[in-house]
Amino acid sequence: METLVWVVHVLTAIVLVGLVLMQHGKGADMGAAFGTGSAGSLFGSSGSANFLSRTTAVAATLFFITSLSLTYIYSHPAEKLGVMDKVNPAATQAAPAAPAGNPAGVGPADDSKAKDIPK
Repeated sequence: METLVWVVHVLTAIVLVGLVLMQHGKGADMGAAFGTGSAGSLFGSSGSANFLSRTTAVAATLFFITSLSLTYIYSHPAEKLGVMDKVNPAATQAAPAAPAGNPAGVGPADDSKAKDIPK
């Protein structure tokens, strides 16, 4: 799912850059008024503004939706669904055996000898 959103996001960004570069600025309208400029363009004098503006708006909306989707995906990581991911590693390991005798290492290790020592 994440990969699909990334692919759509990158393709939308490329299309959006291309659409913005294809549009004419506000200064190009003066040339069209005198019969030059965009009057001879592919979409006609007014068709390019409507088509490119609407297509740019759709691409920008799709870009914002994919941006928000990626933000949501990374801020809420998915729960791991694998069998091994649910196993607690501490529960599967055996506990180490307790050392025999005095754990502090002071005095005799055998309790029978400790009874023989006078107090």
